[in-house]
Amino acid sequence: MLPKGFLWGNSVSSMQYDGAQHEGGKGPSVYENYEGAWEEAVDGYHRFHEDNELMAEMGMNCYRFQTSWSRIMPEGEGRVNQEGLVYYEALADDLIAQGIEPMACLYHFDMPLALAEEYDGFASKHVVDAFVEFAKVAIDALAPKVKWWITFNEQNLYGIPGACRIAGAADPVGNDEPKILQIAHNVMVAHARVVNYLHENYPDCKIGVMCAFTPVYPATSDPADVLAATEAERFSDWVVLDTAARGAYPVYYTAYLRRQGIELEMTAAEMADIARMRNDFAAFSYYRSDCVSAAKIPEGTPAVHLGEAGMVKNEHCEANEWGWQIDPAGFRRSLSEIYERCGLPAFPIENGIGWREELPADGTMVEDDYRISYHRDHIQAMKDAVEKDGVQVMGYLGWGLIDIPASSGTIVKRYGAVYVDYDAEGEKHLARYPKKSFAWFKKAFESNGEDLA
Repeated sequence: MLPKGFLWGNSVSSMQYDGAQHEGGKGPSVYENYEGAWEEAVDGYHRFHEDNELMAEMGMNCYRFQTSWSRIMPEGEGRVNQEGLVYYEALADDLIAQGIEPMACLYHFDMPLALAEEYDGFASKHVVDAFVEFAKVAIDALAPKVKWWITFNEQNLYGIPGACRIAGAADPVGNDEPKILQIAHNVMVAHARVVNYLHENYPDCKIGVMCAFTPVYPATSDPADVLAATEAERFSDWVVLDTAARGAYPVYYTAYLRRQGIELEMTAAEMADIARMRNDFAAFSYYRSDCVSAAKIPEGTPAVHLGEAGMVKNEHCEANEWGWQIDPAGFRRSLSEIYERCGLPAFPIENGIGWREELPADGTMVEDDYRISYHRDHIQAMKDAVEKDGVQVMGYLGWGLIDIPASSGTIVKRYGAVYVDYDAEGEKHLARYPKKSFAWFKKAFESNGEDLA
């Protein structure tokens, strides 16, 4: 059985949930320059009480939201927007009133536009300092209400392709690996400094590292494929987790830097901050597994590109429309390996399946049996990790269980147990409609994972 006090809930980001991009004193983020449904999202800024009631009805007792940096500090540094803090304080108060533990994420890819344009985002040490100051403001305001914290959503993504966009940095010309790895180091320094600040000032709060974990399988039993999978998984999944657990970069990573002749700008003080940090848990997102073939990887491919270059379809896994392989056994493996390797409680805080859905014209609910099947199998795999493998797991949070725009900004790919009607006009616009899975989640959550039928 899962332990008493197990946390069941939902996760979102500010740009995909809040909306109100030009309300409440919020400053612009880099998402002002990206196409998508960011202006209104699902209007959580105005409708969070309604959504909190739905989550409570679904049996949730934990909700991870994001504190938007540019809502709290509109220019990214200096001036603090008190109206932004009041919004997040009100959100936390409402969650607590509904019996839901608030969990705050400090950064989910939405760099304040001013810092992106003037300093190149997290490629700059100046932005590291600015982020730490922002984090202190958010923590000081919310720590009396919010016990659970993470710094960066999917921190390992700052060390692989796409790092520049999520870090608010300009894409480099030519070989991007040195810049990507410098960004990854800068983000690790920021994470360590925030972890240390929270522990020193709010000892009753808990904070952890958070990564996107995607196990990588070899395409065959060919030793070359096995080695390629090992290398791809090391550099995509493990570098951040290993560093967070040990307080130092792993030897395979430092050896790679030497071999490639990459000299990162890192100071003794920064490494001391990393050595001193103590993470309370290892949080991660899990959606799928990947598979790689060494034959597809060109000679000399940088480590940050290994998984992308060698990816092949896994014929043993079903997949959704977007090619994300459905692999609950990989979830169990991920939980076990993270717990054993890091020595920290594991906390999956994003899990789910995206699907193309429409509200039936006859007014009946969305019949999302595929979602029920996906979550049933993954929760069972998690229970197996606890009961059979001895893994300490803190909770299970789905992703976007009330529909939100996808990370691409479109409204096509949905993850929720509650349908949000983007297409309706007037009073019905953005109305919420529970899907078939809503009642299933309620049984699963309220029974502490015992009733998965």
